[in-house]
This record gives sequence, structure tokens and C-alpha cells, in this order.
Amino acid sequence: MSKRFLPALLVAVFVPVAHAATIEEVISPTSVVLAQGTARTIAKIDGKPVFYCGLSAFGSWAAHLVGQPVGSNPESGITVAVDERDVALAGLLVSKGWLQPPMLDDEAQAAITERRGGWACASAVTPFELMHSSVDPKVLAGIALNESGLNGHAWPWTLNIAGQGYFFRSREDAYRVVRSLIARGRSDFDVGIMQINWGYHARRFASPWDALAPATSIRVAEEILNENYSKTHSVAKAIAYYHSANPVPGQAYLARFARHLNQIQAGL
Repeated sequence: MSKRFLPALLVAVFVPVAHAATIEEVISPTSVVLAQGTARTIAKIDGKPVFYCGLSAFGSWAAHLVGQPVGSNPESGITVAVDERDVALAGLLVSKGWLQPPMLDDEAQAAITERRGGWACASAVTPFELMHSSVDPKVLAGIALNESGLNGHAWPWTLNIAGQGYFFRSREDAYRVVRSLIARGRSDFDVGIMQINWGYHARRFASPWDALAPATSIRVAEEILNENYSKTHSVAKAIAYYHSANPVPGQAYLARFARHLNQIQAGL
């Protein structure tokens, strides 16, 4: 996680004493009770709880944190041991999908679009509500379902290579394939949650890794849609042209989009 995006922790500085501090209770993703001897401190974690699946779902996941010893340092705030390695508690909550940080870094974007933790019960449009800037998030979600839909939600680690779609377990797995394609001089592939064509739009990305970031993919899709609208002065054509300016495939694409939009408006 990039240090500049680490959520700030409003906690007391721990002074080494006879009793190590432990987690006594996890009230919510933003409030944790710490015990140190007979003293009790409520640590506040910056961000928003992700409660789409309800508080009880979070409580079940957080139960394993109770009793764990914690550390503290200026860079990471409260830390806990995971697989014999100290990690920031805030970062763990973000990664597992229970905390929305003030700024959506790579780990937060992955948790949201992979539907980890509390995000598992969010609607198909939620990632686009959080990451859009200029285009209606329902429109973006409908297009994404056309492009990278998997089990009713858009999947971020998707590639389409010469017309064949592939879904990968992780960003790293998809990135390895992208690097291999580029190394072989190929550009006939679409990448990311919005399936941006690398051959036409590589210049819009800082790097192939960047092209897989959900927020970046959404931003570039918005650029393309806005450019299409400027040319056609038609929302329908802007969406159809996202796939093809050829009327036949463009209209078929628009029809699929309309079905997805109806599903979204019905509560998908």
C-alpha cells in the first residue's frame, strides 16, 4: 500500500510497560478497544465501514483479532501480526474489504471490484459510484457488464485477446500475460474492467500495470465515451461506438447494454 494513502490512525502513543497492548474488542471497522494492563483505549481508524453485508458479517470475520497483541509506529499506526509479519490494522481492514479508506488506493480498488468482505453484498453499480467522475455510474456499470461481466458483476482482471475473453484470479496474473503479449509485439487485446483496447489506447495509460487499475480503466472509459458523445451528440451512439462504429455490431452491443441497464435499475 502506498504510504501517502495510508489511513491516519487517531490513537494514543503506546509506552512500553509490563503489559503489552492487545485488542479487547472490535466495535466496528473504525473503532477498536485496546487493553494495556488495566487501561482501555478506543482507537479510531480513518475511513468508512463497509457494511453492505451487515455488522454481524464483519463481527464474524473480526473475531480472530480479539486477543491479538498490537504494535504501533508513526508510519503504519496500529499493527497486528499476520503470518509472522506485522501489518497495519487499517491496511488489513481495507484489504479484506471491511474499510473504505479516504482515498481509494490499489488495494482498496481491488477489494471493491473483487467483492471482498463487506463489498460482496454491494450492488453491481457500487464500484462505479465510487470511482466515476463524469459519466453516470449506471452507464459505466452497464458497459462494464458487457465487457467484463462475470456472475453478474464486472471483474477487474479481465483480458480479451484476439476476440477470446479470459478472467484471471489476480491483477498480477493478468499483468504477466499482458507483459508477455507486449513482449511478443502484440497489441490486439482489451484490458481491465472496462476492456480498453491496448492497440488503440495504450497512450492513455502510464504503463500496462496502470491499465489494469479499476479507477484508471474507468477514467479512460469516461474519456472515450465523452469523446464519442462530442462527435455524435448522441448518448446511444457514444455507447455503441465504445464497441464499434459499425452499425450492426454497435446496435447489438447497445441492446446488450440496455438489458444490463434494466437489471441494474432493478437492483442488480
